[in-house]
Amino acid sequence: MRKPFALAALATFLLAGTALAEPNFNRIATFQVPLNLPADRDAKKKTVSEIITANEAGTLLAYTDAEHKAIGLIDISTANAPKPAGFIPVGGEPTSVVILGERAFAVVVSSGDNFKEPAGHLATIDLKTKQVSAKCELGGQPDSITLTKDKGKLAIVIENERDEKLNKGDLPQLPAGNLTLIGIKGGEADCASKHVVDLTGIAAVEPTDPEPEFVDVNQDGLAVVTMQENNHLAVVDTRTGKLVTHFSAGTVDLKNIDKTRDGQIKPVEELKGVPREPDAVRWIDNDRFVTANEGDWKGGSRGFTIFRKDGTVEFDSGSTVDHIAIRLGHYPERRSAAKGSEPEGIEVGTYGNDRLIFVGLERASLVLVFKDEGAGRAPRFLQALPGGIAPEGLLAIPQRNLFVSASEADLGEKGGARSAVTIYERSEAPVTYPTIVSADVDGVPLGWGALSGLAAHPELPGRLFSVTDSAYTPSRILEIDATKKPATITGAITVTKDGKPASYDLEGIATRPGGGFWLASEGAPERKEKPTGNLLLRVSAKGEVEEEIALPEEFAAKAINQGYEGVAVTGTGQDETIWIAVQREWKDDPKGKVKLLTYKPSTKSWGILYYPLTAPAAGAWMGLSELTYLGDDSFAVIERDNLFGAKAVKTLATFSVKGLKPAPFGASEIPTVEKKLLRDLTPDLMKLGGYGLDKVEGMAVDKEGSLFVVTDNDGVDDSSGETQFFAFGKLAK
Repeated sequence: MRKPFALAALATFLLAGTALAEPNFNRIATFQVPLNLPADRDAKKKTVSEIITANEAGTLLAYTDAEHKAIGLIDISTANAPKPAGFIPVGGEPTSVVILGERAFAVVVSSGDNFKEPAGHLATIDLKTKQVSAKCELGGQPDSITLTKDKGKLAIVIENERDEKLNKGDLPQLPAGNLTLIGIKGGEADCASKHVVDLTGIAAVEPTDPEPEFVDVNQDGLAVVTMQENNHLAVVDTRTGKLVTHFSAGTVDLKNIDKTRDGQIKPVEELKGVPREPDAVRWIDNDRFVTANEGDWKGGSRGFTIFRKDGTVEFDSGSTVDHIAIRLGHYPERRSAAKGSEPEGIEVGTYGNDRLIFVGLERASLVLVFKDEGAGRAPRFLQALPGGIAPEGLLAIPQRNLFVSASEADLGEKGGARSAVTIYERSEAPVTYPTIVSADVDGVPLGWGALSGLAAHPELPGRLFSVTDSAYTPSRILEIDATKKPATITGAITVTKDGKPASYDLEGIATRPGGGFWLASEGAPERKEKPTGNLLLRVSAKGEVEEEIALPEEFAAKAINQGYEGVAVTGTGQDETIWIAVQREWKDDPKGKVKLLTYKPSTKSWGILYYPLTAPAAGAWMGLSELTYLGDDSFAVIERDNLFGAKAVKTLATFSVKGLKPAPFGASEIPTVEKKLLRDLTPDLMKLGGYGLDKVEGMAVDKEGSLFVVTDNDGVDDSSGETQFFAFGKLAK
């Protein structure tokens, strides 16, 4: 078996960017799935885009939406401007779809949660009338469909999935699944030709209950079927319906992974004998296929594997997939005790002379692109693609140099991003993602995410510091080299208190004139369990907390859960003053005004100014996310709402405090600063082709006057994991 990549070489490649002179994929558009809903559907209701396909020309996409029991269509004739093209109810929950000419064939579950009597059908859809024109009963619950390469048959996986609430999801749970073959005549499904291929009795794991998951067919008419919970693979000749061979998917020993959910990303642990339990599968050529080893029952090996059709393992990615996710800030630490990044989708496409493998990471919300270097050689990592949350459906459209991913997660009910279809184009243009990565420390990637504040090194241009918020524990100060492209996190300082690692909700950081840092920790005083207060922290250059400074009790009582965000420092010695931006209005603030607090360590005195917020859209809120001192009594802030997309408000503004004296706590009159727009960040976010990130959290201006801005990915929790780091150049005066 080929060994996994040399990790040091992979790290060097990531840190250097895509330096090789070859085409790259870049995201060019994101289609919000709710836009496809007809007028009689509630656009606020959860949607799904799960499995996706295209017509032969690559101009029309079809995706499954099980939540709305329909197939959605998207017109991508103009790839960077996708448009709604239809929404077709199919009488149940569609699980997969293919297109042949003017027909789409969708497999549909009609039995809902009835696991004992599963039922489903094959729906034929007329793409001209956008109506279901015919149905074939399948006698079970289908999960995957594909066409043979000669367009003569449909191969359908009947999973008859297990009830995970019954006996803790243990197998067997009959009826058993199978592979069903249906012929095509005159472009229509020939229901009478249905042939069921029995898959019982072949797997070592629960042979009476095969759980087939995914199917793909090669040029020779051989179908490879994954049997996920059984950790087994079967090869069937679709021309005869005969089983050709079958074999176990095997196990993997994983090294340098994070298997403990503890708030820390530390890939220093091991797992032995992990069943692969593959989900999606694609043929690479007529002899080799590749699996995404998601796991669903007792396994999940966090990677992908290339098999020969005789069962020989040619290559396994080992811990490489998790390591890439860690370096890019996409690693889902909360899934460490489960299956890590969780590769679920797989796709293969030939672009020119390059055969590419695409690996979709459901929990890391990334698609990794590898180049197949041929039989007997390890594939080469090319790049990682950001997109929506939880990509599952992957589709290569090489005839148009396009690639598409469908993301099933819809967090609209939580105020988050909606389900989306993302379109990428391959061209000679430089790769645009990632914009920030981490280096390796002691031979493993440095974990990071949730960058919630930014500060410039007082002496070194292009060198920055950032902090991570409560998504991780203990708290850390990250060191960033922004002179590199992508910007690189080169080290981490653990925050300690009384000699032990300490945990705060750090949202702001500023460097002290005499060395060390001021950190702002946001409180959660309204939280029912273990409420916390807002704290200003004086911290040494080594991360040691030297002083915790709380608000006076009578004023702390006015705080809400949105508290300290940005922190800045002016003056030195006896004149040193710390400025703190509060995110939203507290209980004692007038509507539309938030506090700018001052604290003078030499006198331990507090003061208040007000900052005037822009009025938010209906149902949204507006607040501050960062505070940076520009010199000459001037400051810059990030003012933003909590919305996504082109209509969201994400701005940089400046204000001067010259001639203004902060009012003492309890004063009846509090001066209000006058703000000026410095930069509208929404166009910067939207030109990236995504859905427009909501959390712009960090800003810094270095010694030479260069402006840097970074977004917060919430620690990949209810988030796509995407972080955008902007280097805007010299700040205009």
